[in-house]
Amino acid sequence: MSLVLNEKYDLEQAIHDIVDQYQAKPTALIMVLQDIQKHYRYLPKEALKLVALKMRLPIAQIYGVATFYRAFSLKPKGKNHICVCTGTACHVRQADVIVNKLETKLGIRAGETSKDLDFSLETVNCLGACALGPLVTANDVYFGNMTATKVDRMIDKLSGKDTKGEEEEEE
Repeated sequence: MSLVLNEKYDLEQAIHDIVDQYQAKPTALIMVLQDIQKHYRYLPKEALKLVALKMRLPIAQIYGVATFYRAFSLKPKGKNHICVCTGTACHVRQADVIVNKLETKLGIRAGETSKDLDFSLETVNCLGACALGPLVTANDVYFGNMTATKVDRMIDKLSGKDTKGEEEEEE
């Protein structure tokens, strides 16, 4: 029981610190939610309730913002967040092959998080670097001209299993 109380205290303190950083200004709501998501890798329900209380905003407004923007998640995300561009330029360069390879390798489908919370996989319409397609980001690092072989190396690197040198990765 004390573990739950400690976790609740830590959550309350974290939310308090984040909201205070923006002086609880309602115009800073998006920034507050971004900081919470960066801290927890998603927006916990209890955190949203605390934000509403601390910022003196209706919980419906908090949820409205949290669900309007695709960047926010109400479900836990993996420690490693992988995003595959499926926009036109990447699509014609076989982005679907990359998505299938990642789904197989990770054992999850796009839009899901692994049970151990190590990986999340998403697809997006565009990452804004069309010349590098097919393009994948992993933890905000861009991996351009992705191939099935490069997927294996990227996952190994993210999993801490990378045995290749940096020179080999640059191919």
